[in-house]
Amino acid sequence: MGELDGRVAIVTGAGRGIGEQVARKLAAAGAHVVVSDRDGAEAEAVVAGLQTAGHAHVGDLTAPGVCDALVASAVATFGGLDIVVNNAGYAWDGPLHKVTDEQYQAMLDIHTIVPFRVLRAAAPHLREAAKAERAEGREVFRKVVNVTSLAGVMGNAGQTAYASGKGAIVGLTRATAKEWGALKINVNCVAFGVIDTRLIAPVGEAGEIPAGDTGGTITLGVPAKVRESFGLAIPLGRPATPEEAARGVYFLCSPASDYVHGQVLNVSGGLSLGMAG
Repeated sequence: MGELDGRVAIVTGAGRGIGEQVARKLAAAGAHVVVSDRDGAEAEAVVAGLQTAGHAHVGDLTAPGVCDALVASAVATFGGLDIVVNNAGYAWDGPLHKVTDEQYQAMLDIHTIVPFRVLRAAAPHLREAAKAERAEGREVFRKVVNVTSLAGVMGNAGQTAYASGKGAIVGLTRATAKEWGALKINVNCVAFGVIDTRLIAPVGEAGEIPAGDTGGTITLGVPAKVRESFGLAIPLGRPATPEEAARGVYFLCSPASDYVHGQVLNVSGGLSLGMAG
């Protein structure tokens, strides 16, 4: 028996990295996971490796209607919804005086608008079930975990746009926690430090991703000197693996966190200088 047997979860940005590891952990505990990603091949590959029946939902979450379709697909496939992990995101960096309107909006879109739309679409399915249980005198906890970054909590030079989007999701988390607490829907945030994903791979080794809807691309990765500095800045001496990062998210999805609400959990190896996750 897994502690999440029969639960239904959505994990965005789950085709690789932290999101993939979160999906795997939830499934290993018995949950049915809807793997959301814009890369269909990656999403399908993750679903194929889950320990429970899963479902891939492919689409650009920033496009109109896609967040609603994601939630609808979870309910249609598995009959309900219990866990939402808003993990999808990327960094498009630059100093404030060089950030374009399109760049700034793109960071708000993926890090703030998308989680809002997903939660708005999920609200009836989370809230109505909770109301029925409350009327019956039963206490059943559901979970929302939003992913932020130390850059969103403390700021980071060169990441004004990214930090703005990641900071706003903290406000969304805390306000939603106050609205949904009486329904036993735990709403929390995880703030990552430096995680060893393609976002911090050596420049030139991790490829490119679309730059919002501009038609351009963003080269992923960081310079060698920046990578070398991680060991000195992080008290534990190294970046986290995606699997280690996913443990913090899993905790907030599990019964162990039933009395944790409206919080920001730093998963950063002790780093507190606002480096981006």
